[in-house]
Amino acid sequence: MTPRPFKQVDVFSAEPYLGNPVAVVMDGSGLSTEAMQAFTDWTNLSEATFLLPPTVPEADYRLRIFCPGRELPFAGHPTLGSCHAWLEAGGRPRGEQVVQECGAGLIRIRRDGTRLSFAAPPLLRTGPLPEEDVSRLARGLGIARDDIIHHAWCDNGPPWQGLMLRSAALVGAIRPDAALAGQFTGVVGPHDPAHDGCRFEVRAFFPGHGGLAEDPVTGSLNAALAQWLIGAGLAPSTYVARQGSALGREGRVHVTQDADGTVWIGGNSVTCIDGRVSL
Repeated sequence: MTPRPFKQVDVFSAEPYLGNPVAVVMDGSGLSTEAMQAFTDWTNLSEATFLLPPTVPEADYRLRIFCPGRELPFAGHPTLGSCHAWLEAGGRPRGEQVVQECGAGLIRIRRDGTRLSFAAPPLLRTGPLPEEDVSRLARGLGIARDDIIHHAWCDNGPPWQGLMLRSAALVGAIRPDAALAGQFTGVVGPHDPAHDGCRFEVRAFFPGHGGLAEDPVTGSLNAALAQWLIGAGLAPSTYVARQGSALGREGRVHVTQDADGTVWIGGNSVTCIDGRVSL
């Protein structure tokens, strides 16, 4: 085993331990896929990432992203947390923006003051969900079918199924059961009036160790929700979403759509662990 530079970064929070952590191995060179997966599973975090030299001239670095049991082509909070770690370690982008190479292609990341934001990758599947799926998801969430006022595929790698509920309070009251197992379910509801500057409350459920898991703050889901909600006229072009309150976190996701239609998903990051790991 070789000692390698390592950081654990809390993402979508400026205050440690209120966001979503990601384990970042700063040099993944020479590690097999099996070794990366085994380390990810050992961390017991939702994701771990491994920084590698880019394979294309446009990229500043290459990132492999793993969650328990599998590798992901893209994920939002690992992208921001890994970029934060790379910049903190002295990384210098070739251009004005950082360009990350990953399984989903090239992802642009810009610096917005103290925040980093990534350009949301295009949705792979859109359109309303089948009604039988909506009814099944409602049962799994422990809510009435009538509490779901809008729904759509929000697939941007993870096959998110997006549901908008009548209110943020309903989102916070969800008590999911095993009927959601195996599903990537994203739920959003409006705060009225805005809560601490936040327009929406978001929760994310996905397959985890031993069954259903809830993610504290989810970049990929918020990216997909933003493209759906803004495109459908259900959200303004700029807003802040709150996620994680059901788990004792206080994540803040900043969403902005540019004039050219690009949706940017941003947040603060803070390094909580900085050292070395033997791999």
